[in-house]
Amino acid sequence: MGLNRAVKPEDEAAGLPARRFAFSLVTRVLDQRVTLDEAGEALAGVAARMEARDAAFGRAIAYAALRHKGALEALLKRFVERPLPEHGLAASRVLLTGAAELMVLNGKPHAAVDGANHLALAVREAKPFKALVNAVLRRVAQEGGAIWGALDRARLNVPDWLWRRWSAAYGEDGARAIAVAHETPAPLDLTPRAAAETALWATRLNAAMLGAGTLRLAKAGPVEALPGYDEGAWWVQDAAAAIPARVLLSLIGGGAGKTIADLCAAPGGKTMQLAASGAQVTAIDSSGPRLKRLEANLVRTELSAATIKADIRTWTPAAPFDAVLLDAPCSATGTIRRHPELPWIRDEGAVTRPAAVTAGLLDSAFAALKPGAVLVFAVCSLEPEEGEDQIAAFLGRTPAARPVAIEAAAFGLPPEAQRPAGLRILPSMLGELGGLDGFFVAALTRAG
Repeated sequence: MGLNRAVKPEDEAAGLPARRFAFSLVTRVLDQRVTLDEAGEALAGVAARMEARDAAFGRAIAYAALRHKGALEALLKRFVERPLPEHGLAASRVLLTGAAELMVLNGKPHAAVDGANHLALAVREAKPFKALVNAVLRRVAQEGGAIWGALDRARLNVPDWLWRRWSAAYGEDGARAIAVAHETPAPLDLTPRAAAETALWATRLNAAMLGAGTLRLAKAGPVEALPGYDEGAWWVQDAAAAIPARVLLSLIGGGAGKTIADLCAAPGGKTMQLAASGAQVTAIDSSGPRLKRLEANLVRTELSAATIKADIRTWTPAAPFDAVLLDAPCSATGTIRRHPELPWIRDEGAVTRPAAVTAGLLDSAFAALKPGAVLVFAVCSLEPEEGEDQIAAFLGRTPAARPVAIEAAAFGLPPEAQRPAGLRILPSMLGELGGLDGFFVAALTRAG
């Protein structure tokens, strides 16, 4: 779907650059089934030619449209008498982004409707539907508020395949609590390089201290502009994502003098945690570009780790390690607060495909341990097949493996996070403080 004309001064006044950027992001995500980050990278040149304010507004519209896609489409159906034909797909995306601006971002009705009209005229495939776009969004602006308030938005924003899974794993109430947590964007969490300076950076950044050492910012502009970024005093890392490395270090009595492997390590948050502890860290990832990003993060934070590009299923270490951290590839359904597009570009195969690979990763990770050493396994997934079921199967086929209990309270988690198989962290936990990404964390030791 292309835009068939150059931007004119009147388009600038109508906010067309921001709205067509949002349209392009949403269209690329849904048509190509890529993440918003990947869509943003593909459109980086477009964003670079825009005013920073317009690019930010366009991203805000896109995130709102995808975060509330199910509810927005249910609302729009109230005002579209018959489904749009196949060649009306571009118009449906104009309607989606326009409704997001009105209902989610509380945009001024005249500006949002007029902006959507300009966008419909600018998109070749949507232009024949300009009158429909105008009529529908005017009705949304006038009548949509009451309908929007009555919709079961949390349920509508979860595709059926995913709702069934969460209901089976956590019950209907648990599934709803997760869906409600996903309605709100995630806060910005930081991990300080020096744990002893956590309070200092909390003051400098006007941040709250959360859990076992995370800083949480209620409001933040560009990350690169925050105090401490240039000197590498901290890095961005969700509070839940910081827990696996903290579990590992607590179980081995700190990292000083220890050899630790971080497997599937990029982009490097956990590698940096381990390196900051004084450990001798080997970071391994199969992706060259992601490994370069990890190396850049190490340079910025002035931390050191050996990096190796390898598939850990076929890689053999020169010597066994004192500890291994495996953050396995997964469906990433625990990160939907940060990546609201995931439910709409994934299907059940996104769970079963990574789960089929994880067994081999676990076996290789365990083989890299010294006798008596510790393996910490983590996935940013809400799906039991990628977490609890993997550990149960591994213990069943590995006589030398022993589970290690993890105390939830030691890491700032509520008691319900503690399960027999490990820690089950849900987005709805610590909701009063802004919530968490979803994770599963387990610890195992190798019998001597």
